Amino acid sequence: MATRVSYPKEIKMKAIEMRLAGIPVKEVMEQLNIRNKTQLKTWMRWCRNGEMHRLEQPVGKQYSYGKGSEVTSEVEMLKLENRYLKQQLDVLKKYKELERRWKQNS
Repeated sequence: MATRVSYPKEIKMKAIEMRLAGIPVKEVMEQLNIRNKTQLKTWMRWCRNGEMHRLEQPVGKQYSYGKGSEVTSEVEMLKLENRYLKQQLDVLKKYKELERRWKQNS
């Protein structure tokens, strides 16, 4: 029987953040030493569904939801979304700058 791996919430959050930034699954797995891509997909699904509280649940256990975690999960979700949107803006700004340089050089 395979041993279960428990990842700290910080690793899970970092993995989600990296995926939202467009980093490939394989690279995220290598950098954070995550063994199973299905695990990463599950965390992403929880993130999309606003179930950030589930990132704190122990391996193989059902999370007893409701002890103030609803507010925390919403705040965590908004922080992630905010970081993602800032990254999107940075990419657009860089592209606009490159576009401006291309027009000057032609």
